[in-house]
Amino acid sequence: MIRATVVLVLALLVVGLSSIFVIDETEQAIVTQFGQYRWSATEPGLHFKLPFVQEVHRMERRVIGRDTSAGDYLTLDKKKLVADPVARWKIVDPLTFYQRVQDEVRAARRLDDIVKSALRSEISSHRFDEIIGSARTPLMDAVTARVQEKAKEFGIEVVDVRIKRADLPREVQESVFQRMRAERDREAKRYRSEGAEEAAKIRARADKDVTILLAKAYQEAEALKGDGDANATRIYAGAYGKDPEFYAMLRSLEAYEKSLTPETELVMSTDAELFRYLARPSEARGTFSNR
Repeated sequence: MIRATVVLVLALLVVGLSSIFVIDETEQAIVTQFGQYRWSATEPGLHFKLPFVQEVHRMERRVIGRDTSAGDYLTLDKKKLVADPVARWKIVDPLTFYQRVQDEVRAARRLDDIVKSALRSEISSHRFDEIIGSARTPLMDAVTARVQEKAKEFGIEVVDVRIKRADLPREVQESVFQRMRAERDREAKRYRSEGAEEAAKIRARADKDVTILLAKAYQEAEALKGDGDANATRIYAGAYGKDPEFYAMLRSLEAYEKSLTPETELVMSTDAELFRYLARPSEARGTFSNR
């Protein structure tokens, strides 16, 4: 009797547990009976189903990110582009989702095809420089709109589609880089040439200014020298007019000071005019005594 009771309790416990399931806030589910849809469990909490005959199919409620594999695309100007798109989507109609694709793996594969098709169509209508420049955002908005429209039939809402990177094919990159380096080298040479030309102009202006300044300085120096010589001549003339003999003696003494040094050797006659005051000092004394 006790054994039967235990078996009955265990059976009731198994039946009770198989008829209860919990949906948390990150999930949603549909319930099927023998493969046929019965109802959807979209609210979080405790739910009940028929034990053993009904089955719960759980699905993600949150936004799902999907990295689509990189592919080659042809732009409007016939340039190859390697694009790596990323799509974010969520399940909004669990029944349609289950009927059309059943699980996330199949849904991701179908979505990859849709994204690549829409991206290829949009890229083929834009030039390469537009895609890598200012046109990328409106281009991806158009791709997102295309994918959203087609993904509705799978019970999916596409939040957005973006490109992680857009590059040239590997075999083309090196030639492009070489062309870019050549262009930069040409620009650098042009800048250096312009700089050298400007430097030459600056040096020429500086040399011209230096020449003008030196000429003005020489002119002023010569003018000052001329004024000094004129003043000296005037002073000498005044002195000569007052006492010619005294003036002649002073000039002779200046000549002695400038020309005679300890290393000087002169061979001259004692009657020479230069040594008149040395040979005949009485004339010098007579000059001073007369004064």
